[in-house]
Amino acid sequence: MKIDLNSDMGEGFGPYRLCDDEAMMKLVSSANIACGFHGGEPDIMARMVRLAKENGVGIGAHPGLPDRAGFGRREMPFQPDELRQQMLYQLGALIAIAKSEGVEVGHFSFHAAMGNMVNRDPALADLMMNAISAVDSKLVVFVTPESEIEKAAKRVGLKTLALFLADRAYDAKGSLVARGLPGALVKDEPSVRARVRRFLTDGTVEAIDGTVIAMPARSILVHSDTPGSLELARIVRSEISVSGATLAPAAELAS
Repeated sequence: MKIDLNSDMGEGFGPYRLCDDEAMMKLVSSANIACGFHGGEPDIMARMVRLAKENGVGIGAHPGLPDRAGFGRREMPFQPDELRQQMLYQLGALIAIAKSEGVEVGHFSFHAAMGNMVNRDPALADLMMNAISAVDSKLVVFVTPESEIEKAAKRVGLKTLALFLADRAYDAKGSLVARGLPGALVKDEPSVRARVRRFLTDGTVEAIDGTVIAMPARSILVHSDTPGSLELARIVRSEISVSGATLAPAAELAS
């Protein structure tokens, strides 16, 4: 079995960094590169693209809301077309930087609040997916299973790849437990190993209330801003290896 391991990367700005991007790039098969709004900037974006190229890692755009102070996790009252242009601005910037380095952007992954806003509004999801398809119909869109983004992407003919979040708890309905609530982040090694092993062998995950739910995903996400994210990624990668699965970038696995 082939599986993708991805992380949101390049989310610092100026001299500030969230994690060791160089080390993380050696562990993942796909990198979701911040495009300058919630994090990142042109120099960082170029450095991430070059690192991905050096390590054979798939390159993806990771656009968010223009809110550095809130790290793109606070919703903002933009009109649908305003949000569309902000997404396109960021996607276009990364495509240009990647093209200048002789590589292509292969996938797309919304960041935090921007993704939440799109995911609960079918009309907005259609607007965004149509815009992405107009730019590059070959882009793979990272999704959560049965989400509005997944449905809209499929309506417009974009390929998708479902995510399993190794470092976040799920509720019995398969939704993420809100950050800030007890148990929302999963960081201890035994729990992460058990979750990843169960996902790889059975395609399921234990929800925060003990319910076992299906997890039809082919990509595992580790957030780079989770404390200890580099070690978490090493743990996930070791479980992938033990299971007999092999790593592959998103573009090779999407359907």
